[in-house]
Amino acid sequence: MWNKHTEKLQNCLSSIEVSGNHCCKDGCDQAFAVWKEMTERLRDQGKIIYLIGNGASASMASHFSADLAKNAHVHTQVFTDLALITALANDISYDQVFVEPLKRRLTPNDMLVAISSSGNSPNVLKACAFAAETGASVVTLSAMSPKNNLRTLGDINFWLPADTYGMAETGHACILHYWMDSVSTSPA
Repeated sequence: MWNKHTEKLQNCLSSIEVSGNHCCKDGCDQAFAVWKEMTERLRDQGKIIYLIGNGASASMASHFSADLAKNAHVHTQVFTDLALITALANDISYDQVFVEPLKRRLTPNDMLVAISSSGNSPNVLKACAFAAETGASVVTLSAMSPKNNLRTLGDINFWLPADTYGMAETGHACILHYWMDSVSTSPA
């Protein structure tokens, strides 16, 4: 059973589809090279990478925010403060919990990394649309349906043909670790 599971994960990771404005006729290698270059330029300019997601994707956003800050010396920001989330959800709308703080902080030279297994979370979609309108770079990670809405909103879009949340989340963690390791300034 374990070997079948790991084989399924390998097949899922090998079947990643990449699309977007900045790529990606040559697939994942080109997408990761472009993402690395975007990140290094952002770091050199002292700009910010915002990471967002819901549930496990929010935890992943927080995890990689910390890893990028520590290992890649990149300024990062997540919106995981429970008081902020509940105030915005209660007073404005849950679909605005990322857009509202981005309105006050995001600049055209920043980057938004959006993680959503379903690719259809309204708050994530609205944040990506806002970031694109602002002129910030947008990188998306999604899974499940190949017709999910997040797949079309980024400069670089990674989509996994995962049919379970566990497979999607594991694949997204792999993508994020690979990116973070590529921009790390810390010795291995």
